[in-house]
Amino acid sequence: MLDKLLKERALPPLLTQADGTPVTDWRTRRAVLLTALETYSYGHTPPPPLRVWCEELEAPAPFRRIYGGKVRQERLLLHFETEHGVCRFPFVLALPLRVEKPPVLLHLAFRPDLPDKAVPVEEITDAGYALAVVCYQDMVNDAHFGDFSDGIAAHFGTQNPRGPEEWGKIGMWAYGASRVLDYLLTRADIDAAHTAVVGHSRLGKTALWCAAQDERFRFGISNDSGCSGAAISRENTGETIEAICRQFPYWFCENYTKYTNDEDMLPVDQHMLLALMAPRPLYVSSSSEDDWADPAAELLSCKMAGEAYQLYNLEGVIIPDTGVENDTAYQDGMIGYHKKTGEHSLTD
Repeated sequence: MLDKLLKERALPPLLTQADGTPVTDWRTRRAVLLTALETYSYGHTPPPPLRVWCEELEAPAPFRRIYGGKVRQERLLLHFETEHGVCRFPFVLALPLRVEKPPVLLHLAFRPDLPDKAVPVEEITDAGYALAVVCYQDMVNDAHFGDFSDGIAAHFGTQNPRGPEEWGKIGMWAYGASRVLDYLLTRADIDAAHTAVVGHSRLGKTALWCAAQDERFRFGISNDSGCSGAAISRENTGETIEAICRQFPYWFCENYTKYTNDEDMLPVDQHMLLALMAPRPLYVSSSSEDDWADPAAELLSCKMAGEAYQLYNLEGVIIPDTGVENDTAYQDGMIGYHKKTGEHSLTD
């Protein structure tokens, strides 16, 4: 059934080169797709900085224990050098004290608060994970009308109007998440080589673009990321490129706006974004009542992205021919998927 739906959507082929020959070398093809997504969707990302460091913003260790003394919390201010000075933003790190060198969930959050209704800190740390939480607004604001006057945008000299391939704010938030990983990899008390980047909605789009570019992330997790995230754009029944660019054109490069109401002419689609995770694990979550994010299009994208994993003799998403059931996790393949009952939200 999914194969039939994919054929009807006439997606740009994942494993066929521009001259029509089949792809056998994923590394070469990956580079082509990454450049195409930069050119037509997200804009080009600057190179990483030469130096990243942090300073603590809290009291000494004995006063940072929370959740009955099970977790140590650190509030940190991250710094990195740019041509326009030192860029800074805060984030929070929660460490389970009973685990030696825990792996990390790096959560791109809508609010700086911790705990937060969408971040079950105690459950995550009880499961043996460290949790890094960075509020996207602290990296660069999400103001309307293309305000590029603060944060990461200002430190890279981004102006409005931008060039056609110049990055948008999703690229900037993703860049900031990679700078947090730069720092985490310097810590001897965590296993930052096993870090997952996690996001919901627009930050689910960001988490996918971040993990697609930065292969140091072991895992990518998106929730209800929808249009320009996990969901295929062609024949989308939810949010469209026209709708998202009408309200949030500054999230993407200027080239992306050329494909409003013309998705079929876009040289890329979102299965290519998901495929850039191969051969690393990927998890996509949808919500049953979130028609705007189009769960069916997210699942189809997962299915199509599996072709890249097959080049590594790995399975992508594995689901029954009859389709998926709500609140059931399908995790046997390298692409995990579930559709939870409910609306557009990130829940426990």
